[in-house]
Amino acid sequence: AAFLIRRNAMHASLSKVPGINLNLPMGAFYLFPDVSELFGKSFNGKSLDNSDDVAMFLIEEAHVATVSGAAFGTPECIRISYAASGLLQEKAVRRIEVAVNKLV
Repeated sequence: AAFLIRRNAMHASLSKVPGINLNLPMGAFYLFPDVSELFGKSFNGKSLDNSDDVAMFLIEEAHVATVSGAAFGTPECIRISYAASGLLQEKAVRRIEVAVNKLV
């Protein structure tokens, strides 16, 4: 029940971040948002050309760890866990949103 609540909360808040699109997963404890709308955008002169770049940007700029979806056969996505507490999830999504809004 706790993971269902976390999944729904993370999905709802992350769905509001521009350039991030995702479906509601039926299981597991992670989301696979499609971040391909962020490809071609840049920050401080560095272009985000793939999900590896997006994952690196998020760790460097938002201090949020994600994994490129390329390793899972979904190169347009990143993988982000919702196993953390609700408060940590809220902080992570806020940081992601701030970082994404810096992209041009």
